[in-house]
Amino acid sequence: MTSRDITIAEYFLDRLASLGVDHIFGVPGDYNLAFLDKVMEHPRIDWVGNANELGAAYAADGYARVRGIGALLTTFGVGELSAINGVAGSYAEYVPVVHLVIGPSTAAERTGALVHHTAGDGDFERFERAQRSVSAAMATVTRADAAEQIDRALVAALREKRPVYLRMASDVALAPIPAPVRPLPREGRSFLVDPVSLERFADAAGRTLAGARSVTVLADFLVDRFGAREALGELLDTGGLPFATLCMGKTVADESRSSSLGVYSGAFGDPRVRRTVEDADVLIRAGVRLTDTTSGGFSHRIDPGRGIDLQPESAFVDGTEYPGVPLGVALSALTGVVAGKPLVDAFTGGAGDSPAGASATGASASGVAETAVSASAVSATGASAAGRGPRPDEPLTQSYLWPRIARSIREGQTVVAEQGTSYFGLSTQRFPAGSRFIGQPLWGSIGYSLPALLGAQLASPGHRCLLVIGDGSAQMTAQELGTIGRYGLTPVIVLVNNAGYTVERAIHGPEAAYNDIARWDWQRLPAALGVRDALCLSADTPAGLDQALAAADEATDRLVLLEVHTGTHDAPGLLRDIVAGMSGRNGES
Repeated sequence: MTSRDITIAEYFLDRLASLGVDHIFGVPGDYNLAFLDKVMEHPRIDWVGNANELGAAYAADGYARVRGIGALLTTFGVGELSAINGVAGSYAEYVPVVHLVIGPSTAAERTGALVHHTAGDGDFERFERAQRSVSAAMATVTRADAAEQIDRALVAALREKRPVYLRMASDVALAPIPAPVRPLPREGRSFLVDPVSLERFADAAGRTLAGARSVTVLADFLVDRFGAREALGELLDTGGLPFATLCMGKTVADESRSSSLGVYSGAFGDPRVRRTVEDADVLIRAGVRLTDTTSGGFSHRIDPGRGIDLQPESAFVDGTEYPGVPLGVALSALTGVVAGKPLVDAFTGGAGDSPAGASATGASASGVAETAVSASAVSATGASAAGRGPRPDEPLTQSYLWPRIARSIREGQTVVAEQGTSYFGLSTQRFPAGSRFIGQPLWGSIGYSLPALLGAQLASPGHRCLLVIGDGSAQMTAQELGTIGRYGLTPVIVLVNNAGYTVERAIHGPEAAYNDIARWDWQRLPAALGVRDALCLSADTPAGLDQALAAADEATDRLVLLEVHTGTHDAPGLLRDIVAGMSGRNGES
């Protein structure tokens, strides 16, 4: 090794750090211990030791959703397979996680030695094959091509916004390599732009918009994944366009804008939102993926061959594809189309001719949004249809719980919600400016959100994160509560104790024993898992919830676990509507 050489492990870590990664999650195993020594020595990357590899994968995912990329380190075989469910969720939901696996030595592989953590048949590529279907790029790193393979995988993660997999033998990690002299190539990090196709798209979009009486924007999670939040915001501000998001894309645009309609859920949710989205002359779909859990069980009425559809690599106008027009570039082009134009004349033919609540003008869009906000404000009081709010000492219901939690969210706060009642209860509530909503409605692996909170909190130092999770989901990954405490983090965790798997009860078997869970003493759990000085609270009435949230807000230097008790079968209306459709489809032949 020369004075300018570093180890391959150090090269990999330096490259990660250059991308803004300052934490790597995982579990030690004998094959990766020497690599971990290099992690511990690294000046810019901290090691986060998780309770298990699945939790580490979830944490890396939560970190990547905030920071833009995350990293996971496991040992060969048992470790990587334990993590694969979390990696698969990252793949499904376009989250770039770099998964590094350290395996047996080169000599062991060359001789086919029957070493531990293998299937005992000399096949050292078996587990790599398992990872292939959930990875955007694969690399077996060798001494000869380490720099090329590492750089290629990292660039692929940045471009595709999906996990990548690297495997290296334990001795390779410590082999010398010249230190990098150039940053990672910027070319290849994002999809290429075709200037001719872009010009044609802008012309076609301009013609389509010029003939429209009403224009609405529907945005989804791919706006966030592909770095197009700012471009979307510029389009909304320039055009004064009313907009909604799917629940998976909640907070990709500022919900405090007057033109914000809220969350679109197909046939369910606010009918005003549905009309404004589905009846628009032109619907601009930005990064939209219509899944069963986000489209109201596929109850949406959106013609894929009409309107303007913007996807990561291509744009479409009335079904015609314009390849080489990436999402952010397309949004900027649309901003140029609407900039400086009198929207009433260009897009609506006059305000008086516009359908109520469907105009693209700033004034009309604002009127629609104000109606939706007004409805949200009524909901936030916890009032009944008769206008009476709950008594302070009544049993706590989810109709009071979700708007009350939403009112406690601060500007710029990251909120993590577990799939089920927590996700669908919060997704319809309006969030303040700059906040971020994290969930996993497509992959839907319960237990995801608690380790994801760990990753999100480490990725956003100085901002206190909030987690809302059910008791059944929390039992899946509760060990990581100890990891959160171990690293001195102080988030607020609202645990909804409703005695089991409420979402499954709503789908099938409301009284079935398989939807029951063990009753845990949640108030004592943080201390048992090593969390020092946690503030543990409990609430089962509206007044108790109000008091507990106020106490949690004050206790900024401590982890807060707030256990709230609701009825076993109590669930948000949106969830009930969606699972009714899911239940029917599960029985289809």
